[in-house]
Amino acid sequence: MPKGFTLEINPSVYLAKYQADNKWLEEFKDMPHLSREEEESLSKDERLELILKRNSFPELPLVNYTTQYGVGCFEGLKAFPQKDGSLKLFRPIENAMRMEKSMRGLMMPVFPKELFVNAVIKIVSKNKKMGFTPQFDPAWEKEDFIFGHSVYIRPFTYAESSIGLGISKYPWVVIVTTTVGAYFMADTPSAVTTDMIRATPHGTGSIKCNANYVIAILAKKNAEANGYMEAIFLDAYERNYVEEGSSCNIFFLLKDDTLVTPNLEDTILPGITRKSVLTIAEDLGLKTQERRISIDEAMSESKEVFVTGTAAGVSYIESITHQGKTAVFNNKKIGEISHTLLITLKGIQYGAKEDKYGWMIDVDK
Repeated sequence: MPKGFTLEINPSVYLAKYQADNKWLEEFKDMPHLSREEEESLSKDERLELILKRNSFPELPLVNYTTQYGVGCFEGLKAFPQKDGSLKLFRPIENAMRMEKSMRGLMMPVFPKELFVNAVIKIVSKNKKMGFTPQFDPAWEKEDFIFGHSVYIRPFTYAESSIGLGISKYPWVVIVTTTVGAYFMADTPSAVTTDMIRATPHGTGSIKCNANYVIAILAKKNAEANGYMEAIFLDAYERNYVEEGSSCNIFFLLKDDTLVTPNLEDTILPGITRKSVLTIAEDLGLKTQERRISIDEAMSESKEVFVTGTAAGVSYIESITHQGKTAVFNNKKIGEISHTLLITLKGIQYGAKEDKYGWMIDVDK
């Protein structure tokens, strides 16, 4: 069973190159592969060799603005197996619009959202027809789909050859897919605040660019080394207000039953799962607020805490540690509201609940 991300890229990939005539030259490319059954019968070393070949793109230059300076952006979205054998994408137009914003923020040509959505649909469909996507397992529903598999889709930009400081004028957009399982698998889903600063005002914190994730990775690994699942970032100036986790947005259900999440300032990524959870919560009759929340208020007034993201879904946090003090929520168990939001979101994604919002897009249509 896959856990989190793996490098087992599916055979069919997508590349688009920006041209001088303001158009994108698209290519759907089948990378080295066998049938899924044949690949599963390979030895570990043989399988690794094949996967490394599949991850080789000789047409992409090694030395460029992306590899040298982190000038690039990416997206992450999923397609979910359905009971009827189909695969459905979760809100791809939202990812398309966010990638447009990211590319515009990096001063590169924008990849049109129509091309983005069509390319994602086609690449997932192609890999499905080749037998490289997961099938729905009824056993997943018994555990609220927490351990359900899905297709993770990674679109990203890649710059043309360059070594000096500059911006990408003729980028590639590449889309690859892989099967993933649960992202957060910690025995103790605890969090700790970090002294590291993820983003400063008037920077790139609100766009999904490569460079933003260096500090996030370091903070998360430091947290894990000290026995925590997640790191929590505070604001850059006052070091007082909660912003987000290392790879996710964060929510606090207060004792007065108000669901609070930090408001979208330019240091916080506008998560699509975050946006969806707010919609579901409001439909459930919850009072929601998008506002600044101090770490002291979060620790003293919260009765449930959870994080959200494409990889995280809805994952509860049992405790937060800040400056040596620890606050525990709901006796270290997932709370009623957190659980309801989780099963509602997962139910929509896997087709177990009605998609009254029109969020799911069938890749075979």
